[in-house]
Amino acid sequence: CLTSCGSAASYDIHLFSLTECPLSLYLYQRRSVCYELNGTHRFLEQYVYNRELFIQFDSDSAAGVFVAESELGRETAKNWNIQKEFLELRRSAVDTVCKHNFELDEGFTLQRRVQSNVNVSPSKKGHLQHHNMLVCHVSDFYPGHIQVRWFLNGQEETAGVLSTNLIHNGDWTFQMLVMLEMTPQQGDVYTCQVEHPSLDGPVTVEWKAQSDSARSKMLAGVGGFVLGFVALGVSLLLRFRSLQKLFHFS
Repeated sequence: CLTSCGSAASYDIHLFSLTECPLSLYLYQRRSVCYELNGTHRFLEQYVYNRELFIQFDSDSAAGVFVAESELGRETAKNWNIQKEFLELRRSAVDTVCKHNFELDEGFTLQRRVQSNVNVSPSKKGHLQHHNMLVCHVSDFYPGHIQVRWFLNGQEETAGVLSTNLIHNGDWTFQMLVMLEMTPQQGDVYTCQVEHPSLDGPVTVEWKAQSDSARSKMLAGVGGFVLGFVALGVSLLLRFRSLQKLFHFS
């Protein structure tokens, strides 16, 4: 079982996983990896035989040559290190492969920012002083590093907080659910606060605990205001039309 791996580059990700082979066969694997840390790049090329690392090239090494990691790699290292063109390709890979690909990819990976949408709602309809779960749904954000916190009347809540792992949406964005166990009292104000690299500052969304009667009064008040506004509009429209007719006949 011969696995021949290409020399594509990545960042902190080993590109090629081990392949299981039937008994009496063997595995030959080549892995090329790029690392980036604070503007410094590193190229690492490793060769594995039956899960044993036997030779590698590391751009961080001052010698800049292949190094045998086991007896199996000694002759190979000697042979490769005298091939100037072959060796020079590895020495230059930190620039031609790692830095080059990093500059190409950085714009839509490390520098990419997508602001989140935040919604807060109870998990089920309930009454005051009854146990419930308040859900803060943070969606469609990138990158995945995010901080979500709960506050009750201005004080941070840490007990009773549950969270899902990051959920991949499949379009380079994430979503997350952060839930707070609660027993709401009249007038309580719950706040979900989100901090994310795409935001200039924390974003907060409030949920206020209200009794059914208070909620009904509020809805009735809003409904009355809307109806009054509509009636006023109709009245003004009729008056405007009557004035038009008056000026027309005069």
